[in-house]
Amino acid sequence: MTTQPDVAVIGAGTAGLAATKELTRLGVSSTVIEASHRIGGRAYSEEIMPDVWFDLGCSWLGTGVGNPFGGIGDDLGIELGRFAADAYKPETHRFVRDGTALTPDEWAACRRYFVDCHNAIAAAAGRDRDVAISDVIDLENTYAAPFLENVATAWGLDVDEVSTADFASSTGELGYPAVRGYGNLVAAWGADVEVTLNARVERIDWSGTGVSIQTSKGTVTARRALCTVSTGILGSGELSFSPPLPDWKQEAVHGLPMGTENKMGVAFDTDVFGAGGRGHYTVWNRDGETAKIDASAMGLDVAAVFVGGRRAIWLERQGPQACHDFAVDRVAEVFGNDIRKHVVRSITTAWSTDPWTRGSWACARPGQAHQREHLARSIGDRLFFAGEATMVGGQGTCHGAYFSGIRAAREIADRLHRD
Repeated sequence: MTTQPDVAVIGAGTAGLAATKELTRLGVSSTVIEASHRIGGRAYSEEIMPDVWFDLGCSWLGTGVGNPFGGIGDDLGIELGRFAADAYKPETHRFVRDGTALTPDEWAACRRYFVDCHNAIAAAAGRDRDVAISDVIDLENTYAAPFLENVATAWGLDVDEVSTADFASSTGELGYPAVRGYGNLVAAWGADVEVTLNARVERIDWSGTGVSIQTSKGTVTARRALCTVSTGILGSGELSFSPPLPDWKQEAVHGLPMGTENKMGVAFDTDVFGAGGRGHYTVWNRDGETAKIDASAMGLDVAAVFVGGRRAIWLERQGPQACHDFAVDRVAEVFGNDIRKHVVRSITTAWSTDPWTRGSWACARPGQAHQREHLARSIGDRLFFAGEATMVGGQGTCHGAYFSGIRAAREIADRLHRD
């Protein structure tokens, strides 16, 4: 761990790795400090079956501002999932209610409701009416349940907690997966960055002309610090600042709480999806259970089940077995009870209690969408901030975190060169 670099980068997630690479390109020295045992942050893949990978964090190379990881994967010779992209487009999304697929007329009515909701949200945002999504959509509609689940899994909070302006500013579609894991792709890309692991930052002293960073492995002094940790960590009090962060920065942190989307990967010993069954689903039933399912369009015998918001946190607290049962039940609603005898393993996430993030991604509260710009602002030209929470347009995404790191690195280099 370099003890007196130009810049100390806190966090080796996508934002921290991108910033470090850009600082190196710009001729600025840096050291990277990471609290956990690995790089990648919320980009993380685990093997669910031999040579079959499940993404616990970011799953799709989303579209929008131009995802750099498509080109990065190509440069590294890593197989992506472009061939499966059509399965994740809105026009091919599938809906299953009480175990039965919607008829074509029902599907069209459901899609119209989704479009109406999006239009109502955009109209509110266009009138500078930054309110809760629940204030502007028809919650009594027949197809409200799948829309509410789509919001909860996309934002990690329920519709009464999500800002219309934040929702409207988000760009792009799901895109496509990485065949061997988005987390593995990020790890391969970041492998050339030297990182001090298992070094939890406990205190950042920015009272002098530079910064002093106290970690579990010693103290680092630097001319500047770049903080890429989540708002969950910033708001938890586990990382202290001396002097404390100014009120406007703390307001930004608390205006952008972490949402939770949890995933359950279920592996099977055979193809339980059948001919034409692979694709992206939203399911709901009369008991109030809702979820999204990716019945692997990449040809793998794995289903990923997604649930967000309060329901995700409740399930997480019940433990892995409850999450497993929930996931298997949802897959059985679509593909029949016979799938149960073919289950060989599951992986479940627990993002709301993850000690390194305290959630999945930052979500603006109603009336707080403007806080993303405030979170991105530096303090005293010594403390800089990056991460998906600082982005407008790429919030909640891996590529958003990447671009935030590039932006912050250039800001820091500009300040240092001016000095």
